[in-house]
Amino acid sequence: MKKYFLCLLFSLQLLSVQSQTVFVPLHMRTDLLLHENKVWKDPSTVIIHSKKPSFSWQTDTSVKQVTAYTILVASSPTLLENGKADYWDSKKIISNQTHTTYKGKALEPSKKYYWKVQVWNEKGKPSYFSETVSFQLSDLSTLDTISHYPLTYDLQSPVTISPPKPGYYFFDFGKDAFSQLQLHLNASKDDTVTIEAGETSQKEYIVYNNPSRNIRYIKIELPVKKGEHDYAITWPVDAKRNSRNPIQMPEEIGEVFPFRYVSAKMLSGNSDYLYVTRRAVHYPFDEYASSFQSSNSVLNEVWDLCKYSVKATSFSGFYLDGDRERLPYEADAVINQLSHYASDAEYSIARRTLAYLIYHPTWPTEWTLQISILAWNDYMYTGDDTFLKKYYEEIKAKTLLQLADDNRLISTINGKQKDAFIQSLHNKLIFDGKRGLVDIVDWPQSGVTGTEKEYGGETDGFVFTKYNAVVNAYYYNALGLMQKMAAALNKDKDAAMFAEKAKQVFNAYQTVFVDPVNGLVKDGDQTNHSSLHGNMFALDFGLIPEKNVPAVTAFIKSRRMACSVYGSQFLLDGLFDHGEDEYALSLMSATTQRSWYNMIRTGSTITLEAWDKMYKPNLDLNHAWGSAPANLIIRKMMGVEPLTPGFETIKIKPGIGNLSFAKMRTSTLKGEVAISFQKNKEIENWDITVPGAATANVYLPSHAKDEKIFIDGKQISLQKQKGFWVIEKLPSGTHTIQIK
Repeated sequence: MKKYFLCLLFSLQLLSVQSQTVFVPLHMRTDLLLHENKVWKDPSTVIIHSKKPSFSWQTDTSVKQVTAYTILVASSPTLLENGKADYWDSKKIISNQTHTTYKGKALEPSKKYYWKVQVWNEKGKPSYFSETVSFQLSDLSTLDTISHYPLTYDLQSPVTISPPKPGYYFFDFGKDAFSQLQLHLNASKDDTVTIEAGETSQKEYIVYNNPSRNIRYIKIELPVKKGEHDYAITWPVDAKRNSRNPIQMPEEIGEVFPFRYVSAKMLSGNSDYLYVTRRAVHYPFDEYASSFQSSNSVLNEVWDLCKYSVKATSFSGFYLDGDRERLPYEADAVINQLSHYASDAEYSIARRTLAYLIYHPTWPTEWTLQISILAWNDYMYTGDDTFLKKYYEEIKAKTLLQLADDNRLISTINGKQKDAFIQSLHNKLIFDGKRGLVDIVDWPQSGVTGTEKEYGGETDGFVFTKYNAVVNAYYYNALGLMQKMAAALNKDKDAAMFAEKAKQVFNAYQTVFVDPVNGLVKDGDQTNHSSLHGNMFALDFGLIPEKNVPAVTAFIKSRRMACSVYGSQFLLDGLFDHGEDEYALSLMSATTQRSWYNMIRTGSTITLEAWDKMYKPNLDLNHAWGSAPANLIIRKMMGVEPLTPGFETIKIKPGIGNLSFAKMRTSTLKGEVAISFQKNKEIENWDITVPGAATANVYLPSHAKDEKIFIDGKQISLQKQKGFWVIEKLPSGTHTIQIK
């Protein structure tokens, strides 16, 4: 017995040592697609559309840095089990990356492949090999598309069922969703059931029949047979929408309709039993990839609304403008992309939408200039330059260099929108009788004023002139992003050219648009009017000299929320970046009519196309371009953004305003970033988790001269930078930081 216990003790000691040194790569992805239960037919295999796919993986927080890796790709799992690779054996590659691109033998269409990876940590110790995962190259006909998951669905039962009246049933599913409807009915005889489905309801359990078209409602007469049967509702084709060439639902899924409420009425009033379920269709979405909670209850509700909006509106596999048109728009896509990144570590739907928009652009000038934003976000969040390399020239064309005049600024009414230019953008749309680009600033451009703003529409009375301050702010931003993209691809001549042009535009902007007396940005070259938009876009895109920032931020605050739900993204971005986090938080948690809480108050469970129906009578109740707080809470309020591509280095710069408590989780390609904040009169406590093989530069606000900083219990001497304590290269793991 004594010998047994000695052996057991030795085994436990050995296990303890191994647990400290043994690690294994996790969360394998092929072409950014995660190998988990995210597909219908075969959860172990993903279908990819690239002959040279990317491979990526994560490590646990015990790994401070990856110093090398080996990837094996084979045609069978048996080969990999024996340490053999008939397609690619990368050998040991010295690198700190946790992603790479396939460099083996040519892959064959419709064939299944298997891969695994081994890494070395900062001490030069190797991991075990990862689990073996598989992927299949699609057939040749789809190799030009972006790798993506098939759509999936949640099978849902009603949250509440009203007490039935004779032959009448009313069901509430709790939230709006793009869904399909199924019935289980036991009818006493052949009969007809009148089905009504919609997004809102009226009193006494009636689905709201909306005569002004903005709220979805449908009525269907369904013949039923005597006895107990299952029925699936087939939604009718929307001919008006189809005339606009929208994104169509895949045949294997079928049509969907957005609804929360369902009523059913039997013609004869006789039935023994009726029950409904719905299939809520969406792109695969990890509910546990992110979370947020704070001391502000309104902000918590706004987060939930916006996060759910990202999932619910992903029903087609593209970012769309809502149910009315079901078309991708660049401006919608930027907000949707960032909110999706914050809510779930999912990148393929954004990349797929961007590829679509390059060849199917929309008409607003500013929308075209947002292609560079989409492309740069993709690169920074994935660390994968494949997309940039493939579409570089197309992205470059979307900077609108050809519209520049001698004064370095661009204009859409200077006669330079020739056929060749329009064709280079792949622009085929006609708006207001014009072919080519039209300045928009914000949308809608006309409408009611209300008690919370001065001008009708959502442009804050913007005065359109030949040279538009908002358009040229976007132009300056696009040039700067193109300079970064060119540098990332080692296109040095292009990088230098874009840097020089950006400098020229900055100087021209100050001359043409900035009022020398008050420092505010004027709307255009032929007006003295200053709007919220002219100033907030200039602030967000770095066009305001430091000396003018106080005047500009004061003016912006005086205009309140005089922009649309789309404009709020850029308004709040600029405010957070310039130390106005308390005011920015007050806007996100406001309960006024022009607020996200108003969307909740009106009964919507998905963000609206506008602040309220009164500002846009035909608005959609399912528009993810209203979801800005989903990304702003993570990126700006909690401050988590990629400082280098792929989150190799993470920027954590919170702007928590007057909150006393906040905590969040967000997922990246490196792993989970978590932050918990608590403060009282004597101490601020921050718990920060940095994922494996990553570091973080942390900026925590300083409030007093005599503060002391403790990291993991040890007092640290730090330097302040512009009112922040700066902790550089915080390693992976969970750290407690206290400010006393």
